[in-house]
Amino acid sequence: MQVKEKIFQKLLSLNDYAFSLKGSQIKKNDLSLFKQNGFLVKESLFSKSEIFKYVQDYDKIISQLKEKSKNINASWKSPLTKDVEPENSKVFHTHHVQSYSSRMLSMIQNKKLLDVFELLIGPDIILHHSKLFLKPPKVGSAFPLHQDWSYFPTKNNSMIAAVVHLSNSTESMGCFRIIPGSNKYGKLEKSDGHSFNSKIHNKYTLESAMPIIAKKGDVLFFDALSIHGSLPNVSNRPRKTILIQVYSGKDEVFSENNHTNIQLVLRGFNYQATRESVDNI
Repeated sequence: MQVKEKIFQKLLSLNDYAFSLKGSQIKKNDLSLFKQNGFLVKESLFSKSEIFKYVQDYDKIISQLKEKSKNINASWKSPLTKDVEPENSKVFHTHHVQSYSSRMLSMIQNKKLLDVFELLIGPDIILHHSKLFLKPPKVGSAFPLHQDWSYFPTKNNSMIAAVVHLSNSTESMGCFRIIPGSNKYGKLEKSDGHSFNSKIHNKYTLESAMPIIAKKGDVLFFDALSIHGSLPNVSNRPRKTILIQVYSGKDEVFSENNHTNIQLVLRGFNYQATRESVDNI
């Protein structure tokens, strides 16, 4: 199952993404390019001083997890990545970083971040959940190509994520990889990364997906319909990221979504909240 041509031959090349890689200010074509390609990178959205403080608390969270949690290895161990990662692969993980640290909460509520969210999904921004990921050196897990929608589907497909880079992220560190334009494929069945999907895995490989090489402070925004994944961390450095998943307050999260939805209103209003739904948080 080899891909002989790069998927971005028919789409945009890395050079065409200069719109998002040269400065953190919102630009007039950011929204159209996000819709076209399914992702957007904002370079240095967070300053060095902000990242320094976030990393301090990130490292404290990792230490606390190792000390007090029974199982923090969230490696997928997918059959789709068994040929590219070691058997002892690891990725340290927890949900809801705002439950550990006020600094993490302030990061999620940062105006610069929310301004980009508002550009992409509108003025009503609801936090669905957040996640911490640490890919340790040499054995950091791979993530198979998948779409996020199957884990937290919504009626109007407004769900998007932001990946805040608290370390550099290179190809050898197992950086994020994405198929540009794959958000246009819509909701593909069996696209959760645990099942083989011929429309994805006969056409694309992790190696052929576009690598998102990032520096500390860069933020990647991507659509829940975008096909993405990552190769293992084979470097000597840890890859540190925080993922923030949000959706529009006017969108409906389907009831069959069993994933925790904390419904924290980051900006605007939650038009779908009910007494019952918020009592179940």
